Amino acid sequence: MAQLVARFHGMEEVRGSNPLISTMKSKVKIPARWDTSAIPDLTGKNFLITGATSGLGLETAKALAAKNAHVTITARSAAKGEKALKQTGAQEFIELDLADLSSVHKAAKEVKKKYDVVFLNAGIMVPPFTKTVDGFESQMATNHIGHFAFTGLIVKQITGRVVVTSSFAHRLGNLGDGTKKEIENRIRGIGKYSPWGAYGDSKLANLLFVNELERMRVKNGGFIPVAAHPGWANTNLFAHDEKTNFFAQMGHFFGRIAQSASQGALPQLCAGTYAGISKSVFIGPEHFELRGHPKITRAKSLAYDAELAANLWQVSESLTGVTWENSVHA
Repeated sequence: MAQLVARFHGMEEVRGSNPLISTMKSKVKIPARWDTSAIPDLTGKNFLITGATSGLGLETAKALAAKNAHVTITARSAAKGEKALKQTGAQEFIELDLADLSSVHKAAKEVKKKYDVVFLNAGIMVPPFTKTVDGFESQMATNHIGHFAFTGLIVKQITGRVVVTSSFAHRLGNLGDGTKKEIENRIRGIGKYSPWGAYGDSKLANLLFVNELERMRVKNGGFIPVAAHPGWANTNLFAHDEKTNFFAQMGHFFGRIAQSASQGALPQLCAGTYAGISKSVFIGPEHFELRGHPKITRAKSLAYDAELAANLWQVSESLTGVTWENSVHA
């Protein structure tokens, strides 16, 4: 296990300046052994969770509903949405396919109320190479592009926090040389495809997105962006057992030692409900960042690269047509 962690940590890459690192050295401290018993009564609070029909999203919805929150979930079909409402106690669902920008726009128009917290939780992991209806590589489309567009379209409806689910595997991502052209190529799936490389890119993109939102918040105010990752949790994300590299070959082993989905959801639940968070932080499990209770952690340095984040933002705006000024609620 220690060798695996070292392998991930060894994939550190420094490119350009990282001015946000010093400002993000947080004094926020998560109480030891934080769990759902620490979540206060949430009566009168509204939460929106993408991808809450299984895994981390399902467990997050259950925990919030159990604390009397009003919970809206998204689902790719009405059948999945109805089933998840019964499983979680959530009150309503919105149909949303993050891999289809037309669906993203349609779903955004269904967002009528103000939300205290929006969880950008939905994601896919290491599938075979596919492109979406919009011509994007499926992991970058679902994990980053769809969420970027959806959040931009509902930004006026978010009052408190946005919690973005990243991954320890963001350390596998690099977005190539970081130029706008290279980032666009990665999003469009141009070039050699590596399932884990693309997943790492998408999870690095999540963190770059959060950190760019934090720069915007410091400058202009607004909701607090928070990143979280579950460590290694036993969800259905690892459904594609690609025999392409060391990590995929270890899939069955990790499936046996992984923590439960409910335990894996604790970092994002903490990110969304712990009152002591006043600025952007990254929360993950305490033990080797693979399992355990939530703690404040740090991403690889590249995740704080301001130039890379700005390039990603501009490419994302260009490809989605969502500039955050054209919100459906503006």
